[in-house]
Amino acid sequence: MPSVNVVNGKQIVVEDLGAAERAVRFLAKPFAQMWHHQDLIQAILRREVSERFKGSAAGWIWAVVAPLLSIAVFTFAFSTSLQLPNVYSAAGPRVGYALFIFSGIIVFNFWSEMAFRAPMLLHEYTHFIKQTIFPSDMLAVISTLRAALYTLISIGVMLLFQFAMVGSLPWTVLLIPFTFIPFMAFLVGMSWFLSAIGAFTRDAGYLMINIVPLFMFLTPVFYPHTALPPPADFWIYANALTGYVEVMRDIVLLGKLPSLPVYLWTLFTSVFTFYFGYWFFDRYRNVIVDVI
Repeated sequence: MPSVNVVNGKQIVVEDLGAAERAVRFLAKPFAQMWHHQDLIQAILRREVSERFKGSAAGWIWAVVAPLLSIAVFTFAFSTSLQLPNVYSAAGPRVGYALFIFSGIIVFNFWSEMAFRAPMLLHEYTHFIKQTIFPSDMLAVISTLRAALYTLISIGVMLLFQFAMVGSLPWTVLLIPFTFIPFMAFLVGMSWFLSAIGAFTRDAGYLMINIVPLFMFLTPVFYPHTALPPPADFWIYANALTGYVEVMRDIVLLGKLPSLPVYLWTLFTSVFTFYFGYWFFDRYRNVIVDVI
């Protein structure tokens, strides 16, 4: 039942909501905002994508050439007599290890691009945020979609390379959206949080510059988590990237369903980070305009 308050002689209707209804509204709010601002998201996303290779003669060819060069170099480097970890793949141990690393790097690069950019994201659009009624919370969504586009190109290159080497792909590649979409939600939530922090202090950007390279080795990009002695092989999952890397390798390279506890852990971290990041950003939304 709505209640009526009198302020300065005027009646103001205040809607009383139960705890369950407030929770539902909070959970639906970020998606409602995305739907409401879909035209703006599309317009800015098109501009950002078109500017990525602006002035380049090859243009979008670079989006394909870069992952092709990476996987070619990995295959060449690990086709030598190096002593490699025992990584099972239908492509063979040498090519399999190159794909093993490349799949981990795809996940890591997607995360690192967002981690580097998010703290300064609001500063990039200061003019729009200060001079217009601009939905600043949509910038995290737009930047994640932009990065996701290039990540999908890299995944496509990896699948084509694997098909060329093996002659087939496991049916589990159809499950890629079930790990990719939650990972995007995780990155959007992380971007909301880091962009809000970055609005208050540029130290957030410098912090990311220093710690992101360290995560390359704290994430099982170059090694399987099973290579770690206990209990390190368990605690490495405290790094949320570990679960996403392991799930991606299971469904793309090994052709098997991921471990249920690991997959549920990735879903939990995705949902928690998404909503915590949005709650944090929304709480300081009005203050951000004054401090950037």
